[in-house]
Amino acid sequence: MNGSKAIQVGQAKFPAICAPLVARTREAIIEEARVVGLKQPDILEWRVDFFEGIGDAQAVVEVAAAIRKAAPGIPLLLTRRSMREGGEKIGITEEQVLATYRAACESGHIDLIDYEMSNDAANVAQVRAFSKAHGVQLVLSFHDFGKTPAAEELAMRFAMAQRLGADVAKIAVMPQCMDDVLVLFKATLDASRTLKIPVVSMAMGGYGAVSRLCGWTFGSAMTFAVGQSSSAPGQMPIGDVEAGIAMLRRALSPMDCGSSPR
Repeated sequence: MNGSKAIQVGQAKFPAICAPLVARTREAIIEEARVVGLKQPDILEWRVDFFEGIGDAQAVVEVAAAIRKAAPGIPLLLTRRSMREGGEKIGITEEQVLATYRAACESGHIDLIDYEMSNDAANVAQVRAFSKAHGVQLVLSFHDFGKTPAAEELAMRFAMAQRLGADVAKIAVMPQCMDDVLVLFKATLDASRTLKIPVVSMAMGGYGAVSRLCGWTFGSAMTFAVGQSSSAPGQMPIGDVEAGIAMLRRALSPMDCGSSPR
């Protein structure tokens, strides 16, 4: 769509399909990466907050390298989701998280890193500095698992991500009705037209399932789909998402619908 921007990793597909990895042990993560990699998502997201060894930065680096080998050629997004925004309970400090993020960026084994824009501004600046120094794209994100904030807050969050130096702005919300999904779509469309960076959005749960398939038509540059296990409510299998996007792309083909098809 007009104003839409692809995430510049891999072949820069629009929208990119990202599949999460949520296993807890090294061996299970590597096997999950192998299985999911065979389905050829555009991006793999390793949800490191599920990993039992998250407190060991070297172990995280080693597993990231193993994921690369298990799913060659697929860009890797590293994400520690905090508990306050829907992540797993982890017994390490934010300083340890930052040290792990720095080591991962320095390793050369990841392409993107997700950090929540609600974190302390000094910490956000640190992640921006070392990710940029090592050519890792920064996704600044915001998640609300309880509701869909008002349009004004969504616009503010998208703009905040750009202001803080993000390469990608991401918002995920929980709708209570279809009106909430429309609020997210409009905020996404507006942000995709006005911001200089790609935007990503999704509505979670049953009401939000439609956003997994057609969010890209409102400017969302990425959607999340299940390769083996889901990381958030409402995610659908990769094959279903691919089929839905292809069907919509054919229907919209006379219009300007973004970059070349998958």
